Amino acid sequence: MKVAFFELEGWEEPIIRETLEPKGFEIVTLSREPLKESDIERIKDVEALSVFIYSKVDRKVIEALPNLKIVTTRSTGFDHIDVEAARERGIAVCNVPDYGMETVAEYALLMILALLRKLKPTIERTCRGIFSREGLRGHDLAGKTVGVIGTGRIGARLVKLLSGFDVKVLAYDVKPKEELVERFGVEYVSLEELLSRSDIVSLHVPYLPSTHHLINRENIKLMKKGSYLVNTSRGAVVETEAIVEALKEGRLAGVALDTFEGEEVWTEEELIIFRGEKDVSPEVLKKAIETFALAQFDNVILSPHNAYNTHEAIMRILTKTLKNLVEFKEKGRCTYPVYK
Repeated sequence: MKVAFFELEGWEEPIIRETLEPKGFEIVTLSREPLKESDIERIKDVEALSVFIYSKVDRKVIEALPNLKIVTTRSTGFDHIDVEAARERGIAVCNVPDYGMETVAEYALLMILALLRKLKPTIERTCRGIFSREGLRGHDLAGKTVGVIGTGRIGARLVKLLSGFDVKVLAYDVKPKEELVERFGVEYVSLEELLSRSDIVSLHVPYLPSTHHLINRENIKLMKKGSYLVNTSRGAVVETEAIVEALKEGRLAGVALDTFEGEEVWTEEELIIFRGEKDVSPEVLKKAIETFALAQFDNVILSPHNAYNTHEAIMRILTKTLKNLVEFKEKGRCTYPVYK
C-alpha cells in the first residue's frame, strides 16, 4: 500500500518506517510541509494519505487521487477534509479522537487560572523589571460556577479536573453523560442558561455546521458581566466580533483563545505571506487582523493552537495514526473511523 505523509516534524520518520515498511507499506513521501496542489502529481498513485489540520483534503484533491482508499488525520478535528466527497468514493476517513483528552483539558484549566489571576500582565510587567502589584488583584477559582460546553472526552476530563477546586459545574451537550452527574454533581442545562449562570465558560465541541458561531453576538449578551470565556476547540465556534464587542462593553472580564478565526494566517505565515502558496480570502484576513488586535489587551490570552502540544500527546497521535493505517490494510477498516 502506497502512503504519503504531510506536516511531519521529522522525528517521526524512523518510527513510521520501522512500523509500516515491514507491514508492506511503500512510503511515497514524508513531507514536513502541508499538502499543496503542486504535490498532487508526485503522490497521484497513493492509496493512503496522512495529514494534519493545515492540509486541505477537499473534493478537488480527492478526485485527483484515483487510488486513494484512506485518509487519516493526525488530529481529532476533521473539518479540513471533505468527508462527504470521501464517502461518495468509499474512502475511509480516520482521526485520533482521544489523544488530547488529558492534554487539552489541562491546558483549558491553565487558561482559566491564568485569566483569573491576571497572569499575562503579571509576567509582562516583571519581565520589564516592574514589580508593582497595582491592578493585578485577581479572583479565586473556588466558589465559581464553570460552564463546560461539550462533555465529550476532553470536556469530561476538564470536569474531573475541576472537581478538586470546589466549583459548581454546569454543562451543555446534545448527549448528556449521566456518570458526570452522578460522580461530580454536574448540572446539564440549556446553552442559554449555562451562559447566563456561569462565571467561566469553556468550549469543548467539534467544528460542525451546527457549532459554527455557537457563541455569537446575540447569545454572548446572556453572559454575566465580569465573566470569562475560554476556547480550546475550534476557532469558528466563537464569532470574533462577539468577543470584541463583549470586551469593549466590559461584559467579559477576560478571554483565552488557543484557537480563533483567521488563525491560519498567523500559524502558516511563512506559507501565506512569503511564498504565496495559499489563497487567503479577505474575510479570513479580516478575522485574523481583528483577533491579532485582541492580543494587545491585558485581559486577552492568545496561543497558537498549542493546547494539544505535549510530548505524550504527540506520541499518542503518531501511534494511533499508524494503528489506523495498519488495521485498514489488514482488515479493511481503521481503528478510529470518522464515519462507519
